[in-house]
Amino acid sequence: MRTLAHVIGRFRQAAARFGSAQEAVAAVEFALVLPIMLMMYLGSLELSSAITIDQRVTNVAGAVGDLVAREKGEITASELTDYFTAATAIMQPFSTTSLKQVVTVVSVSSTGATTVKWSQGYNGGVAKTAGSAYPNVNPIPTAMINISKSNYVIVSEASYTYKPLLGWFFKTSFNLYHQNFYLPRYAAVICYNATTC
Repeated sequence: MRTLAHVIGRFRQAAARFGSAQEAVAAVEFALVLPIMLMMYLGSLELSSAITIDQRVTNVAGAVGDLVAREKGEITASELTDYFTAATAIMQPFSTTSLKQVVTVVSVSSTGATTVKWSQGYNGGVAKTAGSAYPNVNPIPTAMINISKSNYVIVSEASYTYKPLLGWFFKTSFNLYHQNFYLPRYAAVICYNATTC
């Protein structure tokens, strides 16, 4: 009986010492919080990379469209290729292998009907069919058509396949796409290689 009381007393003393121990509390708390902090850090890294690339794709589409809109009368194939090539530098230091670009000059009638005058793609970008209506997949906004009647619209598109850095938060690649619209600076058609006028 004395032995049982002795064991119970020692158990109570050990429980009291355990309850008041403070030596490793910080280490235990850190071990519990560390996985959550790492996930938040790596998630913010992945998200900030995707946002940065998305902004650069927007800038690529804007730069090429703006350069084409400044042309007066005609743009040659080599000039347009130079514009496409120069715009890829915006993506640095990210890879440009999946960056696709398309520039299209669209005629807008007085009623708002659209007709592709010419279109050129770069690095796998698919050009629109000349003479056809501008596609409805990513249409020209109504407000842009309204201010472009009896004139032309330059549509500049850029797309990029984003591949996740780690694959923990974004599991698969996805497409980033942006379109910019410009009016020709000289309010006249811009011919391509003197073959579209």
